[in-house]
Amino acid sequence: MKTYQEWLSLRDELVSQDRLPHMAYINGAYVPAVNGETFDCINPTDESLLAKVASCDEDDVNVAVEAAKNAFKSGVWSTMAPGKRKRILQKWADLLEAHEDELALIDTLDMGKSINEMVNIDVPDSIDALRWSAECIDKLYGEIAPTDPKNLALITREPLGVVATITPWNYPLMMVMWKISSALAAGNCVVLKPSEKSPLSALRIAQLATQAGLPDGVFNVLPGFGHTAGKALALHMDVTTLAFTGSSRVAGLLMQYAGQSNMKRVWLEAGGKSPCIVFSDCKDIEAAAEGAASAIFTNQGEVCIACSRLYVHDSIKDEFMTALLRAAKTYQPGDPLNPDTKMGPMVDKAQLETVTRYIQSAKEEGANLLLGGEPDYQEGNGFFAKPTIFDQANNGMTFVQEEIFGPVLAVQTFETEEEAIALANDSQYGLGAAIWTADLSRAHRVSRLLESGMVWVNTWGDGDTTVPFGGVKASGNGRDKSWHALEKYTEVKYTCIRL
Repeated sequence: MKTYQEWLSLRDELVSQDRLPHMAYINGAYVPAVNGETFDCINPTDESLLAKVASCDEDDVNVAVEAAKNAFKSGVWSTMAPGKRKRILQKWADLLEAHEDELALIDTLDMGKSINEMVNIDVPDSIDALRWSAECIDKLYGEIAPTDPKNLALITREPLGVVATITPWNYPLMMVMWKISSALAAGNCVVLKPSEKSPLSALRIAQLATQAGLPDGVFNVLPGFGHTAGKALALHMDVTTLAFTGSSRVAGLLMQYAGQSNMKRVWLEAGGKSPCIVFSDCKDIEAAAEGAASAIFTNQGEVCIACSRLYVHDSIKDEFMTALLRAAKTYQPGDPLNPDTKMGPMVDKAQLETVTRYIQSAKEEGANLLLGGEPDYQEGNGFFAKPTIFDQANNGMTFVQEEIFGPVLAVQTFETEEEAIALANDSQYGLGAAIWTADLSRAHRVSRLLESGMVWVNTWGDGDTTVPFGGVKASGNGRDKSWHALEKYTEVKYTCIRL
């Protein structure tokens, strides 16, 4: 890991030499937006201008989708020998690894993520996702169904065509790679719209993809806004599949757009309001408290699986809260380029204002503020929020029910297992959940009863590319990572041959 001064020097070199990508990437080349417009990409740590980025809209979408469609129909990627496709994606992964410090720095500058997390989590996880998906390419076998012996019944998986992906700003590189690695491995061509709040790393890796040998038109990147470029992708008749990570509200709109256009498949990883349940039989209170703090304050709380609802058994509440406050105080906002910083700024002023509004709402509805509170924002000093904990919350409060996407924790107590499960399931969301217990039977029992796509027992957030990621209810459908992601980017075909 580089020192703080080394990261600052690398930042100055990257910014001063104008090496940050800022144009769209279509058909193997950087190009400006058709309309010539740009938007400002701001460093949330000091509010400085990083780049003026191409603001793509429907015209750019049409150009990029046409390039992807032509590349797909030509077979330059979709019918390439699986082993050759695998080697290209593996070379791309090698290039990402060779540029890992640059990619880590870009995302830290772009959205305020801790450089420590970028180096140790986001970049390695992104590379792992690409390598794992690449290794799957020549292992996707077809099937022969046990039909009448007079027929040969073949079941094959084929690429879908043009896949559009819309990714969020909180994990810019990692969320992109979770989506595109599976789609590309399956033989599809991709048009990506990264969030306008953090588009830079996606634009950089596109160039590295071409360098690795990915044919022109197979992977295209369109920076722009959701109501322009995003909507145009969702309505485009030549886009066969749309994969999205973001808010539940936007997810609902995308499903409508799919119905209004060509009934394209829509895979959604939407909002979350994950519960963390600490039972009285939890043997390691310190570990549970540190886990609960990590589950809400990691990445400034800008995490879809953040456990923003904490339910603690009333018999251990005092001991647990003492440990929780001690753990929470280690998350002090600071310059994310400092490797010792665990919590950087919010992604932008709008998100800081959202967090502030929910904190005020919690106070007005009667929650008891134990730590943090409203930020002391001064223009030009970055969008920093404080780790905030409210006690005496209840499920009727706005900040308990709605996704904040910030470092705000709501704490409640419970008396019985049944009550804890009811409280945890009392939410429109169902993405993740955490349980802390020493009772193995309880761990299995409660995990089955929680309405959640993922459950962690005596931990939070663990998982690599081999396991699926996704939720239920308003948290979406489909899955990222694992074989299940590859399945959603292929079409199953049955072919009958009369012998």
